Amino acid sequence: MVVPADYLPGDAARGDLLAVPATGAYHHSLASNYNLVPRPAVVAVAAGAEQVLVRRETVADLLARDAGLEPVGAR
Repeated sequence: MVVPADYLPGDAARGDLLAVPATGAYHHSLASNYNLVPRPAVVAVAAGAEQVLVRRETVADLLARDAGLEPVGAR
């Protein structure tokens, strides 16, 4: 379920792309990586053409700031 009143089509499957036409004024600016969930892309669509404004985040993006510390007692 995407929102309480709207459901995905029955043939939607894992890996399909989902376009959400509006997600609110603060979708991207207040997005977080809670539980290490990457943020989606921001795409503009007009007259049948799309343009990626902000690429989707990858797991590598999420881990890029990790200091890579060894676990306590690993030495």
